[in-house]
Amino acid sequence: MRVQSLTLVAASAALLAPTAFPAGPLPPRPGQQSPARTATEAGPRPREAFAPEALSRRGPIVEAGARPREASVPEALARLRPEREAGSRSGVRPVPRSHTGTGPADGTGPADGTRPADGTRQGPVRAADLLARTRDCDPVSHGRYRSDAGTRADIPVCGTRDAVFWKADLDIDCDGRRGERCNSRTDPHFTAATAYTRSDGGPLDAEKLPYVVVPQPSDIWDHRADGVRGGSVVALVHGDRVGYAVVGDIGPRDIIGEASYAAAEALGVPADPSGGGVASGVTYIVFKDSETEPIEDTAATERTGERLARAFIDGD
Repeated sequence: MRVQSLTLVAASAALLAPTAFPAGPLPPRPGQQSPARTATEAGPRPREAFAPEALSRRGPIVEAGARPREASVPEALARLRPEREAGSRSGVRPVPRSHTGTGPADGTGPADGTRPADGTRQGPVRAADLLARTRDCDPVSHGRYRSDAGTRADIPVCGTRDAVFWKADLDIDCDGRRGERCNSRTDPHFTAATAYTRSDGGPLDAEKLPYVVVPQPSDIWDHRADGVRGGSVVALVHGDRVGYAVVGDIGPRDIIGEASYAAAEALGVPADPSGGGVASGVTYIVFKDSETEPIEDTAATERTGERLARAFIDGD
């Protein structure tokens, strides 16, 4: 049962670091496959504030009366290299909003997610790796939360050096900007506001923006004390799916386990606000002192989330 979220308003601002791509490989010999290519990215700078993202080539000039010199094999290879490099850069695929954890989505590295000889992992973060990292709980909350009103309080918020996480149900939050699927007709608890806002000051769009709801600060847990605020980046895991979202709204002080319409869709969870969601089996991992700004930049959230999730599963 979904509970109406509180309507706090805050603003947000941040920096995004550009994505850096590696240089392309040398041309392969006949019968030899090209090496796999990867891309590394940098995430936005964390903030402390509490807040609701071919040049054409000319051929050689030949003097009149002179016979053109035939290029040697090394020179011919050198001329081909720029074309191959351009092709390698254009072939890099972006990280999807959500993916299954069965293997790389970009065609790099081993399908089982194991480490190559250089010690790095290839492909998107797998659901199984995130679930293994959150198997043990070191509670940071002083009490436990309910999944819905009237249920038993048995959900702790757990913590590591880099993140906090909890395992709960997923109720659908449709608050914020009115749309075809999120409005007072489809959702009896609908409110046209969210605790955190877009860069233009308007409420978040639950139909388009994957976001999660955190409980109101209380003696059970004050999320701000663990570096969680509006725009903090979240990894969501359900079954073999991994999705990325931001903290976008605040809910009741004693209930946990709620995410936006768009977040539910990305995880393959029924998103109907009046009867959707799932009763259990969703893991929420919020990365401390992270932030997407502007909060509505979903591409930046996906890049940052993938990077932070990788660091999380590789951490101590």
